[in-house]
Amino acid sequence: MRRQAVLFGSFALVVLVAWEGVKFLGGVPWRFPNALGLGIDVFHDPPFRWAFANDLNLPHWFNILGVLGQPVQRGSDESLGTFLAGAAFYTWREAAIGFVVGALLGLVLATLFVHSRLAERAFVPYVVASQTIPIVALAPMIVYAFGPSVASVVIIATYLTFFPVTIAMIRGLRSPDPRALELMRSYASSAWDVYRKVRLPASLPYLFTALKIAATASIVGAIIGEGPGGIPDGLGRAIINFNQSYITSPEKLWGAILVSSLLGISFFAIIRLLESLTLRGRAAVPEL
Repeated sequence: MRRQAVLFGSFALVVLVAWEGVKFLGGVPWRFPNALGLGIDVFHDPPFRWAFANDLNLPHWFNILGVLGQPVQRGSDESLGTFLAGAAFYTWREAAIGFVVGALLGLVLATLFVHSRLAERAFVPYVVASQTIPIVALAPMIVYAFGPSVASVVIIATYLTFFPVTIAMIRGLRSPDPRALELMRSYASSAWDVYRKVRLPASLPYLFTALKIAATASIVGAIIGEGPGGIPDGLGRAIINFNQSYITSPEKLWGAILVSSLLGISFFAIIRLLESLTLRGRAAVPEL
């Protein structure tokens, strides 16, 4: 965990340095009045002019961070950072419900497929085909069918969650050592005992691998669903609103994108922590 945190921090630092490096070489001229409180104005005129590096397309990262402390709207007492934090928590609750429901659905489907070859041959192709439909196209249809409500957003998050869990658990539930399964049969164990004592414990590494993928997918699904779902309090609506005022304040949209990415990373980190506590001392899962 510590090593991964260091690697992630290093990667983020490299991205920020590259970001500002592009601005330094091909952005627009900028000035720092009274730099470092020394009463000296620092002015920089980049040697190139790259259209994608202007302040509208690529604001300075310190301006993005700075706008988080400013009012979300003119005359408002609430800062943008506080507003986005509340929206992120609201979106996370929707995503978490869809995550749990999707994980349970994926586990049930995988269990059915492992114990019934006929069901696997009949339905797994449809499970795979379901993921070929773009979620951006499917979300409005779900909202139309179930109404513009939180339930629609949860269904969309569930849709993106159940697939990786289903596919990973099909393999995970078949991963136990055949000798362990044969031993259980020699004791005349029931299918439930074999599942509970052998198959499910052996599949946990596969389950957590799928849950880490599903955690970020559920956040994406919730954000996408909040647009057509008419949810006014989540990150999806915030992104739409700030996109409409992008010309006048692009930093607000970038701030919403930053908070959205941090939300996904945080959800991933929670699942990773649970994985480390649950699978302490066990070997890592093979590549799926």
